[in-house]
Amino acid sequence: MPPPSDLDPVVRPRPVPALLAAAERYLRVVADAGQLADAATRSHLDDGRCVGWYGPPTAGWRVAVDAERADAPVPPALARRFGTADFWARWTRAECCCKLADVPVALWWRRYGLGTPADGAAVWRTLRVADLVVTVGFAPGSDLAPGV
Repeated sequence: MPPPSDLDPVVRPRPVPALLAAAERYLRVVADAGQLADAATRSHLDDGRCVGWYGPPTAGWRVAVDAERADAPVPPALARRFGTADFWARWTRAECCCKLADVPVALWWRRYGLGTPADGAAVWRTLRVADLVVTVGFAPGSDLAPGV
């Protein structure tokens, strides 16, 4: 079953749905994180690349991004705990929600595993960008907050 954010587009306040629908347009993947110093938020990959979000500011919303290599092996301990089916999509969604909620990932795991709360305020989109799985998420909050 898709995550709640992907089920009901009516619950997503504007302009967030339009940004999520066009997320590919606002993501940049580079080899050097220094090239993304002006990104609203970014995610660092294990191979040295970095993914940055360059969408327009959205008053009253915070944004987060998380990315992983789609073909990366799932670490055995995590595979035992969470399974391997759709692992990187679930992982990036959970990481995005952690960033938006300012919650350590270990605490998130205890509460939700790699799931997301059905009654949470965050909305997101998980997509493939080249060889990556990327989740972009938004949550109500100050748009002046530092990138998460």
